[in-house]
Amino acid sequence: MRSTKAARLLAAGAALTVLTLLSACGSGGGHHENEALGSKAPDPPRVKTQQANVLPGMPPVQDPADLYAADRPNRLSPVVKDFPSRVYVPNTNSDTVNVIDPRTYRIIETIPVGRQPQHVVPSWDLKTLWVNNDLGNSLTPIDPRTGKAGKAVPVHDPYNLYFTPDGKYAVVMASKDRQLVFRDAHTMKVVKAVPVGCAGVNHADFSADGRYFIVSCEFSGELLKVDTARMEVVAQRKLPFHGAMPQDVKISPDGKLFYIADMMADGVWIVNGDTFAEPVFLATGKGAHGLYISRDSREMYISNRGEGTISIFDFAQNRLTKKWYLPGGGSPDMGGVSADGKVLWLSGRYNAEVYAIDTRTGTELARIKVGSGPHGLAVYPQPGRYSLGHTGIFR
Repeated sequence: MRSTKAARLLAAGAALTVLTLLSACGSGGGHHENEALGSKAPDPPRVKTQQANVLPGMPPVQDPADLYAADRPNRLSPVVKDFPSRVYVPNTNSDTVNVIDPRTYRIIETIPVGRQPQHVVPSWDLKTLWVNNDLGNSLTPIDPRTGKAGKAVPVHDPYNLYFTPDGKYAVVMASKDRQLVFRDAHTMKVVKAVPVGCAGVNHADFSADGRYFIVSCEFSGELLKVDTARMEVVAQRKLPFHGAMPQDVKISPDGKLFYIADMMADGVWIVNGDTFAEPVFLATGKGAHGLYISRDSREMYISNRGEGTISIFDFAQNRLTKKWYLPGGGSPDMGGVSADGKVLWLSGRYNAEVYAIDTRTGTELARIKVGSGPHGLAVYPQPGRYSLGHTGIFR
């Protein structure tokens, strides 16, 4: 039933984009097939097109043809270049953050935080990591230079956290409160609380010009389009799948499409953010959850939490090209890519573990035991000029 539905959706969305589901999703094949594109030399610099008319106060778009151009391997901002490389793992059931040294794959510190930490989020100015204590109604700041936690800041229902591209506001995904709460990016004082007509506001990403962002609503299977400057919901769309549960959101390198993982539809929705028209569906694997862009902007890693796999989507080919299988299975959830682009780090949500995966071969490099219920893992520092939030969306 689900495959028939996906076929109808693909046919209906052909005007938006043409996708092939007859992709090489196995882990086998020849050497060329298994070579990660992230290990190749970047493409030559593109000819710059006219700059986008961006949100006032937002840094200029470095390359309109590649929104992730500032995220190249080891291109660290002067703000973070001296920060030690660490992996921060929030354990929702243990109320702790495990800190892993990625060189040794060992936990070097465990930080007590508030109740049910969901995500570790880099601030817009890259100077602070915010731990989202959802049921603790607080944010715990961590200084990534020293690894020390500061005094928790009262913030109600902080399931997830984003920052507007101009750096002015934090946007709290207040899931239980059914609100998007715009707060001062530094003091976290409320500027505007926006009620939403959906359930479970969850993840988001911003348009190329920063003037709007797309939000997933996991419990009602909907998407929102939000005007950044006006701080208002301007459009709402129900996903065309019964029981849809949208999760992570990422924009394509060229800024034309948004990809939304859906853990119940077992794949990714592709939607034109400007028109907000009917989305197209791409099946990836059971429990599709997290979306991460390679350091060369060529590929997207899709974690399929329900089957212990990672699907690889090639933007230029517009199709899936590989699927990596975790040995013995697992529950790959949220995470990020190392600063050099060579390792994909993911939390194992239901297995109390973290996975380090070689992005060139898909080989599991390490499986590290952590606290209970690891979720929004952050790899830090990462390349980029500023952070839009979540576990690290950098531009």
